Amino acid sequence: MEEPTEDVTSPPRPGTRRTMTVLRRMARAVFRLVMAALIMLLAVRTYQEMAVALARSNGSLHTAEATVSELTSHTESGRDGGGQDGGSREWFVHTEYTIELRVGDEPKTLDGVSKDTARGLQEGQRVVASLWRGRVVELDGRDVWPGWHPGGWDIPLFALYPLIMGYLIGVAVGAAAYLARRDGRTQLERQDRWGPWAFGLLVGVAAVFVLIVCAAFGHRPVFWPLVPVGVGTAAALARLGVVVRQVRSR
Repeated sequence: MEEPTEDVTSPPRPGTRRTMTVLRRMARAVFRLVMAALIMLLAVRTYQEMAVALARSNGSLHTAEATVSELTSHTESGRDGGGQDGGSREWFVHTEYTIELRVGDEPKTLDGVSKDTARGLQEGQRVVASLWRGRVVELDGRDVWPGWHPGGWDIPLFALYPLIMGYLIGVAVGAAAYLARRDGRTQLERQDRWGPWAFGLLVGVAAVFVLIVCAAFGHRPVFWPLVPVGVGTAAALARLGVVVRQVRSR
């Protein structure tokens, strides 16, 4: 007699289903925690840049006398590259400075200061430091605040911004859909929310490219993270309103 063979089309066992459900819930919880941390970090960085810009414009930066205790330079050189043809291949030299300051009895370090900004500074020199919440923004009126730059925590924020933007638009669409069905007349399915979310994401991505073009011409608004999220969310909610009216008219 032949031994009975296992039916490969049989449904998974109840224990397996419970395990998969737990794993999915854990993965969803971890993802939400990571997104919450990224959103908080992006919000903090945006607030910092906007607050520093506002303090500069209204003259509310705190000033204090400081001494340049150490001045070191770091120079990078090479040939310009990029592209299939190897770029222009022009030789470049890029120099940045690290400035050690003593503001009163407190030491402070400024990294990535440009050559033009550090020109004329010497060790032991007395300067006037303009500070925002204890952070040096200007030295003798020269800008030493790094702003948005490809370094530190700004790198993951730049790289993951489309994901953060898409998540925020999805949260807004989900909240609006929940409010729309509270009246009992609108039952939105998942596919009804998918279209508005995708439309809002496309509008947000288009706004990102517009900001990149503006940055190439020297226009870099410090509040740039608010622009793609704002226009993308507005477009998604407007599209969701159309979907809600279509569902109610059925």
